[in-house]
Amino acid sequence: MLNLTKSPKNLSGFQYLVQGCKLITRPGIKRFVLLPLLANVLFLGGSFWWLYQKLENWLPWIVSKVPDWMQWLSYILWPLAVISVLLIFTYFFSTIANFIAAPFNGLLAEKLEADLTGIPAPDTGVIALFKDVPRILKRELVKLRYYIPRALILLLLYFIPVIGQTAAPVLWFIFSAWMLSIQYCDYPFDNHKVSFPTMRSALRQNKIINLQFGATVNILTMIPIVNLVIMPIAVCAATAMWVDRYRDQHAPRIMP
Repeated sequence: MLNLTKSPKNLSGFQYLVQGCKLITRPGIKRFVLLPLLANVLFLGGSFWWLYQKLENWLPWIVSKVPDWMQWLSYILWPLAVISVLLIFTYFFSTIANFIAAPFNGLLAEKLEADLTGIPAPDTGVIALFKDVPRILKRELVKLRYYIPRALILLLLYFIPVIGQTAAPVLWFIFSAWMLSIQYCDYPFDNHKVSFPTMRSALRQNKIINLQFGATVNILTMIPIVNLVIMPIAVCAATAMWVDRYRDQHAPRIMP
């Protein structure tokens, strides 16, 4: 059974992510980290290289939309503009990368759960994995349907003077943290066929911890090099959280 600390219920979202760094190196798990890691390096690495090339042109345009009477605040609005662009594109790129790597992330979560609990996972070879791809991608589309309307509302805030340049980045950061928690925690939930609404309801019961987890992932995803390895670490951290906090309630029939 999982024994991360003497009192796993007291772990914070940040501490689960620290545990994720350790879990990706467990014997028998490392080979399942390779494919999510490769997908993340190729897509997220390339996307952020492109973004950093474009920032020099985009930021002056964003700041130019500030009314003349607020130009004296430009020294504050400039870093907020940088943060806004990074926040929006961080989640956008992460979402696409997770969509591509979803089958492999689900497999990593399944194998790690089996390793942590001592309960063997079902035999999921390459053929079985490919058969499950349509169901996994359908689940990713469910998450996108949840995300898109809320993201559009937040994006509209950016066009409101003052609010768009001050409050919107903060709200976007909180929303992205929540969505990243949903994204990564959903892999172990989905492996047990727990519905998306039930999963969201369960995460709300530990909302502060999940926001801590998502916020830390969000920050790390904006850091070059670190963002290339964050995906498998976050999957492992979310799986540890599942085992500690949700598994007994949502997978009660599976006993050691």
